Amino acid sequence: MAEKVLTIADSITVGELAEVLNLPVTTLIGELFKNGIAATINQRIDFETATIIVDELGLDVELEKRDTSAQTPERRVHELSENAVERPPIVAVMGHVDHGKTSLLDAILGQTVVDGEAGGITQHISAYQTVRKNRSITLLDTPGHEAFAALRQHGAALTDVVIIVVAADDGVKPQTVEAIRFARSANAKIVVAINKIDKEAANPQLVKTQLATEHNLNPEEWGGDVVMVEVSAKTGKNIDQLLDMVLLVADMEELKADVDVPAEGLVIESHMEVGRGAVVGLLVEQGMLRPGMFMVAGTAFGKVRTLQDFTGKTIKEAGPATPVTVSGFKELPQFGDTFQIVKSEKEARALSATAKIEQEQNAASTNTTGADLLRLMTQKHESVDFNVIVKADVQGSLTSVMDSLRLIETGGEVSLHVVSSGVGNITENDIRLAGDGKTVIYGFNVDLPPAVKRLATRERAEVRLYRVIYELLDDAKASMTALLAPEVVETTLGTLEIKGVFRTLKDLVIAGGKVTSGKITANVLVRATRGDEILGEAEVTSVQREKIEAKEVFEGDMCGLSLKTQRKLQLEIGDSLEFFTRELVQRTL
Repeated sequence: MAEKVLTIADSITVGELAEVLNLPVTTLIGELFKNGIAATINQRIDFETATIIVDELGLDVELEKRDTSAQTPERRVHELSENAVERPPIVAVMGHVDHGKTSLLDAILGQTVVDGEAGGITQHISAYQTVRKNRSITLLDTPGHEAFAALRQHGAALTDVVIIVVAADDGVKPQTVEAIRFARSANAKIVVAINKIDKEAANPQLVKTQLATEHNLNPEEWGGDVVMVEVSAKTGKNIDQLLDMVLLVADMEELKADVDVPAEGLVIESHMEVGRGAVVGLLVEQGMLRPGMFMVAGTAFGKVRTLQDFTGKTIKEAGPATPVTVSGFKELPQFGDTFQIVKSEKEARALSATAKIEQEQNAASTNTTGADLLRLMTQKHESVDFNVIVKADVQGSLTSVMDSLRLIETGGEVSLHVVSSGVGNITENDIRLAGDGKTVIYGFNVDLPPAVKRLATRERAEVRLYRVIYELLDDAKASMTALLAPEVVETTLGTLEIKGVFRTLKDLVIAGGKVTSGKITANVLVRATRGDEILGEAEVTSVQREKIEAKEVFEGDMCGLSLKTQRKLQLEIGDSLEFFTRELVQRTL
């Protein structure tokens, strides 16, 4: 068979590699362990390590490193002209869930952002602007729940400065560490906001010590180079000082952009809206965006029909580092796509068509490789499919839900199969796709219109709606757990040595013996052995001691037994009987 070529990034998580190879994660983790690497499903391994592991698994495949130079979420560097002007800093607010990122934005912007977030956690990248000392600052609020890692990574890659929010009463947590890593990988400057200093248990000095000793973020007052500001989003203490420090750090970077060039930037959100069609959140990085311009983002294209700022106010133009909402795309662009302005609809359509062809070719290549590798697996595992249809309110949320669902590990026994996915409310077509009774429709932050609900009832389609992502993931995990084959558990009760056989029929044996360990009772199973040979199994229908029915007989006692058999069981003096129970136990993930 010809060797297949599979393209991956220069680093990849164990879970992602297992997915593209169509292998159980446990197989890869085991192979890594043999090579001295104790890895988890989310641990990243480099290209060289992945190549070694694939070779040692004996797969007829060659790994090729993907060229990521032109891909998002990497920040693109533009050659500035002599006419470049100063632009606002783009600041991402990141950190662990419940550490007060959105509350801090609430304090900065003077509006209750957090009240609109389900479960008290941010579930989209939301973009805002504030003004401090007559200077604009663009703020990105990124999610804190672990399921939104992709959103946070894009948030960091978009920014010049990252405000890492750490609760003074809780300290450094896993998503704090992840935010630090994202910020460093994006070469963004870090400012630490130590929040909740108004709480009794607050210990800002401990937070600074953790950041300095464990993550090499040394506070300025300790001779380091990282600005750390103690704030309270609740009382508003030191919020102005925090913004001043952000502007100071930004000034050191001398942030500029060209405005007399075609506008371009990144897609940060997209969703469908009744009466408006595709509504897309963009962050302009350079140039000036105006209504009437033709735009293309990935496979989507269109004409800017409406242009609004983050408050929903219609504006005439948007310059660099400005978050805007536009309508006019023919279809939804993908979260993280680069958008650009072109001269005509013809050019936009051509670029979109080219992107679609490339996308289809990449998908076809990946699917073929995965099928071929599946046939090459030395160990084949039977698996049960868990079929789902996923609908979400915006493209970024859809990406996060899909990525998180694929990370639910079942050891290869239950395979998640996405029948369909998309942005927007659940439709009649979704119900029809799930009409087989074996598919679950998950809706995240979307609605089930009355007419569609009636159809779902008629078709007996299962629709589950959620507003908080971890509740959706818990449900999916429970559903996949229910599909796991139960485990057969045997519990040994005791053993007996045969001292006499009194009657042997086709389906009955009456014998006697001495209990050599544990205890024996009626209505349990028994396994008969002669040396190393297993003679068969039977069910104990009665136990007698001194010709009297007994509930239990213990070690050292003599007793008589009646055994019900499925086939004739020929026992002899000296044979051993092992008494046990056997039950099916539902396994958990």
